Amino acid sequence: MGTRPFPNRGAMRACSRLIATLLLFVCAAPFTPAAAQTGTGTDAVTAEAQAVIVTRNSFFLVQDLHFGDILAGNTAVSVIRLQPNGTRTRLSGNAVLVNNNHQVARFAGQGRRNQLVLISMSSATINLTGPGAPMQVSQFEIGSTPTAFLTIAPLSFTITSTDGAFNFPVGARLRVNANQAPGLYTGTFEINLDYL
Repeated sequence: MGTRPFPNRGAMRACSRLIATLLLFVCAAPFTPAAAQTGTGTDAVTAEAQAVIVTRNSFFLVQDLHFGDILAGNTAVSVIRLQPNGTRTRLSGNAVLVNNNHQVARFAGQGRRNQLVLISMSSATINLTGPGAPMQVSQFEIGSTPTAFLTIAPLSFTITSTDGAFNFPVGARLRVNANQAPGLYTGTFEINLDYL
């Protein structure tokens, strides 16, 4: 991720692109976590600590889009909607939504107060690939007020925060095929921001 200035009729404009990852786990049966093991002695667990330093007219990925665990239906294509507010629902079909481990994608960045930003996607649909047939993801939806669908045609927004910082969630819709093979399915999507 970075910024790339280029001329625009005498003015300077920056464009940033960011690629996020989609994750989905299709279950053959409901998932049961393993029981915790007890032992004697000392255990150690490591964790990561991160910090992101941003420059003006840039943005970064906070978290990936994850449709969560789904038990595939057996009679028809199921459409799963993950709204920008985090609500996950089945719109059609008979797939079963398992667990609550889904999450929207979230992005954040820095510009200037009242700066106009154009947002678009490199492609309006993508496919998740894994052990079975590909599954289509479409209708990427940004959590603006009101919400809007992202396409390759740019939408314009104004940065309203005093310090120019912003963040936004993105949800989408997933088509799960009937009898979809169980396993992990992944794909990537790209969001473009054009700071004017």
